[in-house]
Amino acid sequence: MDPNLHAPLAADAHDSTPAWARVIGVFDLETTGIDVTTDRIVTAHVGLLDASGAVILSRDWIADPGIDIPESAAAIHGVTTADARAVGSPAGDVVEQIVDVLRSLLDAGIPVVAYNAAYDFSLLAHEAHRHGVSPLRDPAPVIDPLIIDKTYDRYRRGKRTLAAVAEHYAVGLDDAHHASADAVAAGRLAQALAERFAPLLPPRLEELHTRQIAWARAQAASLTEYFIRIGRLDPDERLDGGWPVR
Repeated sequence: MDPNLHAPLAADAHDSTPAWARVIGVFDLETTGIDVTTDRIVTAHVGLLDASGAVILSRDWIADPGIDIPESAAAIHGVTTADARAVGSPAGDVVEQIVDVLRSLLDAGIPVVAYNAAYDFSLLAHEAHRHGVSPLRDPAPVIDPLIIDKTYDRYRRGKRTLAAVAEHYAVGLDDAHHASADAVAAGRLAQALAERFAPLLPPRLEELHTRQIAWARAQAASLTEYFIRIGRLDPDERLDGGWPVR
């Protein structure tokens, strides 16, 4: 385990927690924008939660992305270009450290939770290539509460943002759009989903990961059909359903 993760006291595990949810990694990025191929990391969080959802390890980063942070992005996560240049570490160093910590968790068989994982893992992969860092190869096991929620409660009306879904499952989210808060909330949401849908979810992590690949592809295909029907996409356009890296 990465020695630079910071560890507060752990809470006792709940006996009712499904096996894979007893220790989970959590991961979130805040960035300069929403394009995974061109936008850059500004802040990041990787941590561990125990079965009760208590934080047992955590590490945070702020990067100087090397480009200006748009005002629209700074308004969301609170980090301006001046802030990043003043206190941020070089982007390449941050990317390498994030990849190393995530790799150590995944290699240990600890699932990493990321809400809308294809965004965070894809952007991280592009950042790794940009800075000459060896990227994560087919990261697994990954758990994506967005994919799972859309699979088992497909027809629920309303938004599927992290804040909205966390509220639906009574998971607290303070300081939304801060990497640490979003990562921890996503982890606790994954645990809430594990409890809610335990009889339906695959019991083995490997199978759950594989199922999510298929679920993500099917959800992208369904959304593509809808967008074509309402005229938001041309008939020959397709949404990318690759997961957890696209």
